Amino acid sequence: MDEHAPEQPHLLVEQDGPILIATFNRPDKLNAMSMQLMRSLEDAVIRLRDTPELKVMLIKAHGRYFSAGADLMEEGSVAPPATTGSQVREMHRRLPSRMRQVWDEMEAIEKPIVVAHQGPCVGGGLELSLSCDFRLAAKGASYAFPEGKFGVLPASNGVSRLARIIGTHWTRYLIMANLPASADRALIMGLVHEVFP
Repeated sequence: MDEHAPEQPHLLVEQDGPILIATFNRPDKLNAMSMQLMRSLEDAVIRLRDTPELKVMLIKAHGRYFSAGADLMEEGSVAPPATTGSQVREMHRRLPSRMRQVWDEMEAIEKPIVVAHQGPCVGGGLELSLSCDFRLAAKGASYAFPEGKFGVLPASNGVSRLARIIGTHWTRYLIMANLPASADRALIMGLVHEVFP
């Protein structure tokens, strides 16, 4: 890769008739969600909401990962350490990436948002997906919340959305047991609507 070449946009946005397509474009970083990506995604969600001719949004990704979650290596992306549950939730509410606000807006819009997972969907990528109306998976997709390995819970409303969608039984499996789910298991759980070859 040419180090002098301009950096590619972290999110590609295009319109195909009434469909707005947003594509994560950081395959070399496993599509970790940077502040640039989050700003672009928020702009796309507002465009969907405010443009009458747009009827649906599709979120997808380039590369072997759908998303490895928040970009924890990006400068300024992580707030000072939190030690209690309420501090963790407050930290996430105030993150400059505005993840929580974007997920809330995605869930509230009365136009369908579809997410298509071609590979692993982890942490914040899974929280984003839980805010979508339809979740589609390729056979190679998988799902996990790695936060438990660090002694914290998903903090951008991931737990409550997950429990609403798949129930407490499977939520405990993903979060408390900290076990990943394959695409086929995610279909059984009710986490995804369809699995494609």
